[in-house]
Amino acid sequence: MHGLASLDQTRPAQPAGLFEWAPAKINLALHVVGQRPDGYHLLESIVTFSTTGDRLSFTAADADRFTLSGRFSSLLDHTTAADNLVLKARDMMRRVLAAEGYATEPVAIHLEKNLPVAAGIGGGSADAAATLRGLMRLWQALLPTEKLSAIALSLGADVPMCLDGRPLLARGIGEDITPLPELPRLFLVLGNPLVGVSTPSVFKHLARKDNPAIPEIGADIVGALARLRNDLEPPARTLAPEIAAISQMIAGEGASLTRMSGSGATCFGLFSSAETAERAAARLQAARPDWYFQAMTTTGAP
Repeated sequence: MHGLASLDQTRPAQPAGLFEWAPAKINLALHVVGQRPDGYHLLESIVTFSTTGDRLSFTAADADRFTLSGRFSSLLDHTTAADNLVLKARDMMRRVLAAEGYATEPVAIHLEKNLPVAAGIGGGSADAAATLRGLMRLWQALLPTEKLSAIALSLGADVPMCLDGRPLLARGIGEDITPLPELPRLFLVLGNPLVGVSTPSVFKHLARKDNPAIPEIGADIVGALARLRNDLEPPARTLAPEIAAISQMIAGEGASLTRMSGSGATCFGLFSSAETAERAAARLQAARPDWYFQAMTTTGAP
């Protein structure tokens, strides 16, 4: 028998439902190192996750339902199963588990959407990964690791790393994952000007598709970050000048490093403590109340 996925699938569903966090994904570095014949770009990325993010609940129901709340919920009001990753994950998991002989009763899913949409921090992918975890618990199912990973990858290149949810090095199109247990907990401020940045457009404006790979960085990953980069940041800044402005604002608060995450438009700044990050985020939000700023701590070694 194949190894089972490394998820906590032992917690039984409570009568009132169960909950899953969908933490923000932060690309501390992202190198574009090639392109496959099918058009997918080959990446190398150092990834970590926040201790906060979106929140999903799952409750057995008489019919499937999907409801929304949270600051950014209105941006998903009119999505359907064809383009909503939570619903796609639900439907795919149901098909796979039904074929395995599991009962997959109707489920009411509620998404508290706290993260900006299409922001380069894995919001939709994290929601899909949380849906897979939540339904495995609700329907009391087990799947081989390989099958669960294949389901995640079919939903999107970022979903496998969000399903893993630990500091990691991702290669390939995102499916080749190496854990980084030595990456410490970080104190970040996220900033997003709430402008849309098209990921295909960012890749289209990328000057090179064969950039240098992430070098061997040793145990001091944080110290090495300044020598790394996000290859998608220059083209994203061309498409959305607000990215440069928000990065400068975060740097002006004393961040030791600022960089864009993913394909944007979210930028992060690295601070020395949770307290300094929280103070910086409060000042930034007061200066631009129409933008998104959030202090957060990442998972990792103490």
